[in-house]
Amino acid sequence: MPLVNMKTLLADAQKGNYAVGSFSVANMEMILGVVKAAEELNAPIILQIAEVRLNHSPLALIGPTMLAAARRAKVPVAVHLDHGTTLPCIKQALDLGFTSVMFDGSHLPLEENIRLTKEVVAMAKPYGAAAEAEIGCVGGSEDGSEDIAMRCTSPDQAVLFARETGVDALAVAIGNAHGNYKETPHLRFDILEEIKDRVSVPLVLHGGTGILPEEFKRCFKTGIKKINIATATFDRVEQTVRAAYSAGTIKGYYDLHQAEIAGAYQNAKLHIEIFETEGHA
Repeated sequence: MPLVNMKTLLADAQKGNYAVGSFSVANMEMILGVVKAAEELNAPIILQIAEVRLNHSPLALIGPTMLAAARRAKVPVAVHLDHGTTLPCIKQALDLGFTSVMFDGSHLPLEENIRLTKEVVAMAKPYGAAAEAEIGCVGGSEDGSEDIAMRCTSPDQAVLFARETGVDALAVAIGNAHGNYKETPHLRFDILEEIKDRVSVPLVLHGGTGILPEEFKRCFKTGIKKINIATATFDRVEQTVRAAYSAGTIKGYYDLHQAEIAGAYQNAKLHIEIFETEGHA
C-alpha cells in the first residue's frame, strides 16, 4: 500500500464510525511492531513522533525509517509529526515526506494560535500534507516533564478556530491528559458532543493512555477519529523487555530486539481492536 495522507484516513474513519490509532514510536523496533499489528488486523494506522522526542530519536534518522516502513506496509499508513512547536522542525518533517504535521499552539493566546496554525496549514499545502492543531489544553506534557493544567476546549472557540485556520484535524481537551493518569480521568462528553455537532473536521484525542475501552468507544462514536497512543506503547515495550529478562529468554541482542517488537505489537493490536479499525484497510 502507498504512504497515505492522514486526511484520507480520517475521512474514511468518519464514514465508517471508527477511530484510527496514531502510535508514537521511538526506534525501528517499535515501528516494526506497530506495523505488524496493523497488517495482521488489516487496519490503517498513523505512525507519529513528537518534536519533544527528537533529542532521543533525531528526525533525520527516525523520519526516513518511519516513511520506509509506511511505504513497505500492506495497509495504509500515514506518517505524522506530533506536537510540532517550531516551524523549522515542521518544515523538516514536510521536506522528508511526512504526510501530516501538527502545530501545537494550545499554550498560546487564541489569536496567536490561529495565526501560526494558518501558517502551518499554508506550509503543508504545497506538499499535499494534512495539518492538525490543538485548542484548549490537554493536561500533563508530551514527555512527562511538566504537569500542565488541564483546560477544556471551548466549543465556541473550536468553531472559530476551525473556520479561521482550515485545519484538517483538531485536537480537543475534554479532561484527557498526556502520560499516565494520576487519577481516573473524567471525560467531558457534553463538551465533546457540542463540538462534534458544530465542527465538521475530524477531532483528535491526545492522552489516550489509561482511558477505559468503553470511553474510547464513546469518544469515537462522538466525533473523535484520531486517537494518540504514546505512553502506553513505551510502557508496554519496557514491561515486555523486563519480563523477558526475568524469564531468562534474552540471551543476546536480537532477543532484546524481538522483545521490543513484541511489546509494540501487543499494544498496537490491543488499541486497534478497541478503536474498531480492524478490517478497514
